[in-house]
Amino acid sequence: MEKTVVITGAGSGIGEATAIKLSQDSKVILCGRRVEELERVKKSLNNKFDHIVCPLDVAKQEDLNRLTELLKNENLHSVIANHGVAGGNSWGTDDRFDTVMDLNLKGTYNLIGACIDSLKKSTHSYKHILVTSSVLAKMGVPGLSAYCASKAGLLGLVRSWAIEFAADKILVNAVCPGWVATDMAKEGIESVAGMMGVDFDKALEVQMKDVPLGKMSDTDELADLFYFLASPSNRSITGQSHDINNGALLF
Repeated sequence: MEKTVVITGAGSGIGEATAIKLSQDSKVILCGRRVEELERVKKSLNNKFDHIVCPLDVAKQEDLNRLTELLKNENLHSVIANHGVAGGNSWGTDDRFDTVMDLNLKGTYNLIGACIDSLKKSTHSYKHILVTSSVLAKMGVPGLSAYCASKAGLLGLVRSWAIEFAADKILVNAVCPGWVATDMAKEGIESVAGMMGVDFDKALEVQMKDVPLGKMSDTDELADLFYFLASPSNRSITGQSHDINNGALLF
């Protein structure tokens, strides 16, 4: 039985690696705002399936409606909400709070709303919703209140949806990465370097002092975790947040 998966933020980083991994045995619908990057990733996927590029802004209803219409012809197996924006915020006229919350939290709510009927109608025994949260959902960082709040809010959605959709055999889980070797992480380190007045390598060294294993995760590691959580092997894990942070947060 063919499996179709939807992945947002599929044009780079964790989303790209996860799309490549899942394309081994699934048809992938690549979603994101940068069409040229989605097309590039599509060329890297297993060509056994007819993968689809679906330009999508999770804040635009017309884009969500287009995705819903597209899914009417698919046997949807999994939705991976991997889109997001990082960066700081502070209260005032240039506050980014709404921008961050609207994309990271409300955007995920919108995405699942657009996909849920197709998941419920799917003929697969178990279906999956997976959400990329963050280690910062469980930690506080000065100047990142919007990002931390949005990622913590995702965990609330996951717990609620796990109960709400259980009768439809839809399993809902979050993945909470720490530092991952992506362009977004590099930009974050560069920002820290600028604030500290040091070069990139020094800023990276400082950040890794708080990580017991002293390294970032590779995107392939995240892809492997998503692959397992969306696999037939997972028939019981739901409503959980899965930490993958090299020991940066232990409890």
